Amino acid sequence: MSDAWLPEEFRHPERVELSTGHHLRPIRAEDVAIDFPAVMGSRERLWSIYGEAWGWPPPTMTPEQDEHDLAHHEDEIEAHESFNYALLDDAETELLGCVYIDPVAGGGATALVSWWVVDDAVGTPLETALDELVPRWLEADWPFDGFTVGV
Repeated sequence: MSDAWLPEEFRHPERVELSTGHHLRPIRAEDVAIDFPAVMGSRERLWSIYGEAWGWPPPTMTPEQDEHDLAHHEDEIEAHESFNYALLDDAETELLGCVYIDPVAGGGATALVSWWVVDDAVGTPLETALDELVPRWLEADWPFDGFTVGV
């Protein structure tokens, strides 16, 4: 990544609280046991959002493939290449969605951001809280010149 994406001294947030008692934190490969059922339980809707652009999530994805993807995300986060935050309950026993923060190709210090909640959380106060939080959080805690919501 070019130096324009994020300043060298930038430290990504490790935990972000939502008003619902849930929180965001960087995803890890060890989250596969709660990520896989969340993704595959909402697969058709997620495919309608991300399928064309990312080819994700495929209908035949296995827990092993998911763990590999999560390890890749974990490495990208460590390298500050892109970020995937898991939306979790307080005890971190349930993954309820994700937030993706990626660089815009040739866009300097701008980001492409998207997020989702599991099917059961669509239209709930959790989804509303996440929708309200993400833009404010990006503006307050991230060193971007701007961001675009999309895939």
